[in-house]
Amino acid sequence: MKAIIVGPAYPLRGGIASFNESLCRSMARRGIQTEIISFSLQYPSFLFPGKTQYDEGPGPDDLHITTMLNSINPFSWRKVALAIKDRQPDVVIIRYWIPFMAPCLAYIARSARKFAKVIAIADNIIPHEKRIGDTLLTKHFVKAIDGFVVMSGSVVDELKSFTAKPTSYLPHPIYDVYGEKVTKKEAMERLGLKFDNKHLLFFGFIRKYKGLDLLLEAMGDHRIKTLNIKLLVAGEFYDDQDYYNELILKYGLSNNVILKAGYIPAADVRYYFCAADMIVQPYRSATQSGITQIAYNFERPMLVTNTGGLPEIVPDKKVGYVVKPFSDDIANAIIDFYQNEREEAFSLQTRTEKMRFTWDYFVQGLEKLALTL
Repeated sequence: MKAIIVGPAYPLRGGIASFNESLCRSMARRGIQTEIISFSLQYPSFLFPGKTQYDEGPGPDDLHITTMLNSINPFSWRKVALAIKDRQPDVVIIRYWIPFMAPCLAYIARSARKFAKVIAIADNIIPHEKRIGDTLLTKHFVKAIDGFVVMSGSVVDELKSFTAKPTSYLPHPIYDVYGEKVTKKEAMERLGLKFDNKHLLFFGFIRKYKGLDLLLEAMGDHRIKTLNIKLLVAGEFYDDQDYYNELILKYGLSNNVILKAGYIPAADVRYYFCAADMIVQPYRSATQSGITQIAYNFERPMLVTNTGGLPEIVPDKKVGYVVKPFSDDIANAIIDFYQNEREEAFSLQTRTEKMRFTWDYFVQGLEKLALTL
């Protein structure tokens, strides 16, 4: 089988790019000739809230990545469509995560369907932060696709409102691209953290739907303040950072929150996860999350909210907690975790649970779907 993945990859940064690169490697390991066609321009600068879209580190030397797709230049879309036609793949895999990309990706999909099967890996069908026109754009994209892979039950349900086309539910595989696990002591030394403190981690870019404000309110609980817990916030602010700084002052957390504001380089990710006692995802909305899969890779307990597909990935009271997205519920789980010393037991369970999320299983599911189309 010969395949082309259309979506972000190096030098673009972020979870979707890392996913596509891991997928490409995993397909190659199964004997599938695979390459990635990535973006020369993913978002116009006025639509991107971060500092940069690009990874400044060295790129992967084991992957065939062609950078040629401009999301707002139709001439580029045609160029990509012709390049795919010239390569004559058996299957084209398109990443879909935001309706803004629908015109570009639908154009490429319609062209590719003339000679290949076209599968969309849909992170979201309905975006977390909705905008006018999202539904029309998503309908436009869905019509151009032969079949879908989704990574949570909630996206299965969303997709049903748009199409009855073949759909496979394949859980998000583990992110295994951030290096080997290190000891908590080594990780804390690397980050300059004090050994006599307990540490929770909120990781990833910060937007309203991620619920950092709920976690800060929970950290203000007087019971938590007596437990010598520090909240490590590591990620780039896509919201107004001043709003969160004000919450830190409001809840008296100046000595309880450690801010590492900015994009965390891939080489440093393992230190943040390995230094933490538990990873907290207090999301107001979610489909699936790459953060849970990094946590599984480093065998860290998790606290997530009962939104979207998160409860499917994190069994409650087994590898962590599933709570309602309210500050009191988050606080109660944190207190239970420390007072009952659950870190070791939860960590041991992650070793078993993470076996559900292998790349081989994901690629086999992709192959099976492609053969049925």
